[in-house]
Amino acid sequence: MDETRERLTRDGIRIHGEADFAGMHAAGRLAAEILDACAPLVVPGATTGAIDAEIERLVNEAGAKSATIGYKGYQHASCISVNHVVCHGIPGDKVLKDGDILNIDVTVIVDGWFGDTSRMFVAGKLPRKAERLIEVTHDALMLGIEAARPGNTFGDIGHAIQSFVESHRMSVVRDFCGHGLGRVFHAPPNVLHYGRPGTGPKLEEGMFFTIEPMVNLGRPETKVLADDWTAVTRDKSLSAQFEHSVGITAEGAEIFTLSPGGLFHPTYG
Repeated sequence: MDETRERLTRDGIRIHGEADFAGMHAAGRLAAEILDACAPLVVPGATTGAIDAEIERLVNEAGAKSATIGYKGYQHASCISVNHVVCHGIPGDKVLKDGDILNIDVTVIVDGWFGDTSRMFVAGKLPRKAERLIEVTHDALMLGIEAARPGNTFGDIGHAIQSFVESHRMSVVRDFCGHGLGRVFHAPPNVLHYGRPGTGPKLEEGMFFTIEPMVNLGRPETKVLADDWTAVTRDKSLSAQFEHSVGITAEGAEIFTLSPGGLFHPTYG
């Protein structure tokens, strides 16, 4: 891999130099550390607004910036999506109840690099059907990451996720996708979480992007509420999501957003 030269593929995907990996690791680690710090905050009786306020405090304390505050008018340091909210849930006065599941999504900017990650949390006792959904979603992400290696295609990533999820009689959300990132929040490619093997752009060393499957217990259709942000399942079924930022190396996908405390999965096992 060229250590310094960047270029764009014919699909408009930026190829980063070897030195850029360090910047992405620093940003990804901070985002993951902040989510680690959220674990004890997610309890019955807590509000999503209070959790977000602590996230904003931690971002500022680290001398970093929140990528979401001010993004297209958004005013929070996280998205917090509870139960049937698929993504982009707005923190506020909502009080968590025992058995609620929630995705917390954080993106920070460290020295110009964007670290983007999300994971599932549970308030109180985890219901069995929610546990199954979370397990399948987590494992689908990891299978997608396994498929992310040079010579494969983005369709191979989507197929690995979709085939696994559907084998468990759950559905992959098609209305939202992963994305390229680096010194920008969103860039090509769109990383679909469904697809056919061998289709789409080929993966090359130096590509940076997120993989962030959203999985529903029911049907895949979503709708966006009147606030123009909150996406929910149309059939009110539970939804889950996990997200890592990765960079492609000769060996495969290098994860930038690993949990330092081993807390990426809510059962911590």
